[in-house]
Amino acid sequence: MSVLALGFNHVTAPIELRERVAFPTHQLPDALRALRESLRLEEVAILSTCNRTELYCWAPNTDPGAILDWVSSYHHMDRARLSQSAYLHHDQAAVRHTMRVAAGLDSMVLGEPQILGQVKDAWDIARDTGTLGPELDRLSQHTLSTAKRVRTDTDIGRHPVSVAYAAVSLAQSIFTKLGDARALLLGAGDTIELVAEHLRQAGVHRMTIANRTYARARSLAERFGAEAILLSDVSAALPQADILIASTAADLPILGKGMVESALKARRRRPMFMVDIAVPRDIEPQVGELDDVFLYTVDDLADIIAENRRAREHAAQDAEQIIEQGVSAYLRDVRARAASETVRAYRSLAEAQAEEELERALKRLRAGEAPEAVLQRFSRSLTNKLTHLPTARLREASAAGRHEVVAHGRRLLGLDAGYHDE
Repeated sequence: MSVLALGFNHVTAPIELRERVAFPTHQLPDALRALRESLRLEEVAILSTCNRTELYCWAPNTDPGAILDWVSSYHHMDRARLSQSAYLHHDQAAVRHTMRVAAGLDSMVLGEPQILGQVKDAWDIARDTGTLGPELDRLSQHTLSTAKRVRTDTDIGRHPVSVAYAAVSLAQSIFTKLGDARALLLGAGDTIELVAEHLRQAGVHRMTIANRTYARARSLAERFGAEAILLSDVSAALPQADILIASTAADLPILGKGMVESALKARRRRPMFMVDIAVPRDIEPQVGELDDVFLYTVDDLADIIAENRRAREHAAQDAEQIIEQGVSAYLRDVRARAASETVRAYRSLAEAQAEEELERALKRLRAGEAPEAVLQRFSRSLTNKLTHLPTARLREASAAGRHEVVAHGRRLLGLDAGYHDE
């Protein structure tokens, strides 16, 4: 095997670094092609979320350091700094890590449900781009099926614990009457959909959803009885927002200090609660310097998430057993496929020998020899050809005292019943 997984996550890298190594979805196809072609790798896939960026490679005879060099060059970042925050997994460890990520066992929120869809999307993008070959494709299938088993066979996903849930929980701890607050949500993806769901369950009914495309904003807003606007109109809606939660795929911040300062003046300095879930960030860090703004990032949600994490740790033990079963199943598949080439070669050899003896037998029949004699000779000759090399190798192994080879040979030939190695 030659599977490599190189990455940066919420444990090893601060948000400032994670947002710089992130790959926006629209850039992924070009990045995948550039990675494969630059390093002449056989197969590659990239997963990039708010909490992690990971590169999966099928890379026989490739120096893993070259992959880190590529990340450094692609993002114009200092390699030494990246090296301090990077982790690298090889082969079996890489397979286990990939499955744990998809199952939510490596997430900030233990067992979070969104990551499985994000992993599937990453594999699909690589497949559509043409960088997912047979090896990583099989890994993706084993990874997704194992992660789905974790979701269905354990209680790890029973309680609504996610970054979105943590953001709303934080809002509940700040607002005495959350139902009186008005929320402005930036983005219309899965995370914002979860945020809207949790807000509605918490009693918030006045919501505005802003998105780059109005159709998507309206579609989501209709589900929650919310107002839909374009991101370009956020400045007008901002003064009415008590709560702002942002999770877009924008490359640059949407809210700057000046825009928020103007909104605060219009609000007569009434405080605003903001959570920036996006990576790269949607809200300039300087916004947090304003006296009447309470700005939090995904990293600030760690305490809430840690508390909820404890509730899922027992289920995680069951999940880890399923992961190990998934790893074993994948490794068996790899080993079975490694033997397939040998099986095909042996079958081809046997078929060629049979074809050769059959042609000789047909010539004898056409020459007028008795069919019974021709068939007997055909049977003896074919048997001798098929058994000559295996029996010669077994004799050599026995003469050399390699009894384990003889024992394996008997098992391969179906002769192990009643055999005793003396």
